[in-house]
Amino acid sequence: MSGFLEELLGEKLVTGGGEEVDVHSLGARGISLLGLYFGCSLSAPCAQLSGSLAAFYGRLRGDTAAGAGAGPGPGAGAAAEPEPRRRLEIVFVSSDQDQRQWQDFVRDMPWLALPYKEKHRKLKLWNKYRISNIPSLIFLDATTGKVVCRNGLLVIRDDPEGLEFPWGPKPFREVIAGPLLRNNGQSLESSSLEGSHVGVYFSAHWCPPCRSLTRVLVESYRKIKEAGQKFEIIFVSADRSEDSFKQYFSEMPWLAVPYTDEARRSRLNRLYGIQGIPTLIVLDPQGEVITRQGRVEVLNDEDCREFPWHPKPVLELSDSNAVQLNEGPCLVLFVDSEDDGESEAAKQLIQPIAEKIIAKYKAKEEEAPLLFFVAGEDDMTDSLRDYTNLPEAAPLLTILDMSARAKYVMDVEEITPAIVEAFVNDFLAEKLKPEPI
Repeated sequence: MSGFLEELLGEKLVTGGGEEVDVHSLGARGISLLGLYFGCSLSAPCAQLSGSLAAFYGRLRGDTAAGAGAGPGPGAGAAAEPEPRRRLEIVFVSSDQDQRQWQDFVRDMPWLALPYKEKHRKLKLWNKYRISNIPSLIFLDATTGKVVCRNGLLVIRDDPEGLEFPWGPKPFREVIAGPLLRNNGQSLESSSLEGSHVGVYFSAHWCPPCRSLTRVLVESYRKIKEAGQKFEIIFVSADRSEDSFKQYFSEMPWLAVPYTDEARRSRLNRLYGIQGIPTLIVLDPQGEVITRQGRVEVLNDEDCREFPWHPKPVLELSDSNAVQLNEGPCLVLFVDSEDDGESEAAKQLIQPIAEKIIAKYKAKEEEAPLLFFVAGEDDMTDSLRDYTNLPEAAPLLTILDMSARAKYVMDVEEITPAIVEAFVNDFLAEKLKPEPI
């Protein structure tokens, strides 16, 4: 186990009191569940979470002093088999830019933290787990590294005593079980979803992008149903009142989890690690995720010809999917779109390399460390070039890491599969020198 943890976290962590802890000692203490807490000292929500998380952590570990400085300590060695809930450890992964502020914030934490100087490792973790909001808390199996729960904040709220430890994912069929509503008041059992593709739609009336997407989604839903496809959507509301829920749901021709069933709505948020709305998760008839990018797919495919929207290894960059550039490092091949067929040829060039990378990480049950795009010439692409200060050359092979404000550029006259593969492999092996964005 310590091999995985050391690869993920490095050799040393620190306690709130500043003492160093060997990462391999976590294995010796029988840690089976690792929580990664992503946050920043300047964030009021993070400060609020730290207080409730400290109480939660203390209850689960049976610590008598879960307050300031009650860290696990560096001296913990092999001991008697711990109680199941004591197999939990949390590590704080900070985005702080000021060491004194970081020290003041960490001082009151009863868990461990990545050392302040480990800025590169912190950034890798933010990218690896696609963290877009803070505070975020995810739980990992400490032996395999597999993500157990993407939304630990809801665990603290829904299971404050840790009765459901270790909060592993449950099948969709089990989580959705119960009555579902139509906007005419009709109630259906969730078993009616069997054999259908399902869209799980996290949305709210107070959210303008949600209302815009809902208008498009209503038309997409109608077209898919008229084409004879077995498809259903389930609205999971984030509205602030039942009246708002009813008003918003009245515009929807599909099903919803009852607003009063807050526990089920929360379990669905936990299951899919929802960090923002609107989000549309598309499932196959067995309840397995086809895509988490249903919003992008619906906006890009208004005629629904590509339903159920199995992910493409390489995307053509557009206004609707450009938001994905902020989710982690992205390979972007810029081409001259005035040359007929150039974009399609570029996609065919990149696709085998993209498929190989995606398959490699899928076998490890991990998300690929890169997204792959081809960009033509339009206003959005021009803005991206200006923002990242890229040369006007085409073709131009780049890797853009927005969260790190870093870019990697390969400006050569001809882009070949061998050049792309070497560029990707060197990036993944951290052999490339970044330029600032």
